[in-house]
Amino acid sequence: MTLKNFLKKIKLSERTISAFLGILVVVVAGVLLFNFFQSRDEVDFLDEEEISQEKQEETFSSVLPTTHKVSQNENLWRIAEGYYGSGYNWIDIAQANNLKNADYLLVDQELLIPDVAVRWPEADSADEDARVNNYTVQPGDSLWKIAVAVYGDGYQWTNIYEANRSDIGPNPGLINPGQVLVMP
Repeated sequence: MTLKNFLKKIKLSERTISAFLGILVVVVAGVLLFNFFQSRDEVDFLDEEEISQEKQEETFSSVLPTTHKVSQNENLWRIAEGYYGSGYNWIDIAQANNLKNADYLLVDQELLIPDVAVRWPEADSADEDARVNNYTVQPGDSLWKIAVAVYGDGYQWTNIYEANRSDIGPNPGLINPGQVLVMP
């Protein structure tokens, strides 16, 4: 058989060969997807942090004072959460152990866990006291700048405008120095 005859034969059956290869690709892709999703259901994925947290939870004692042996990837915050239920007690652990650098813990280091009251973050009443009720417009001010200064968010300018619409008028871009605005 010559090369010319062979190529002619392939050309005639090209449609059949393409259909067969297409079906083969679809079947292989289907098998791979099936195996992927089948094996995914069987494997329980846990990262190292979750595993170490589970180990920590098992080792924490509720009787205080006690000692704690530092494990890998532990820090004072996590240790305090384990014993006190609040990470804010890391300060007490650091003070009880005279730690100069609370970020530097060695694996297997023994720490004294003191018997102290649980610390919780205090509500910052200074934020409420510092809240401005009125604002006197300064030269160069805009509602955006005032909103950033008072609320830390320039997009609050619309609330300031709505609260002072009668004093500002229809143009929120036109405010005058010395004008007193109510902060909502």
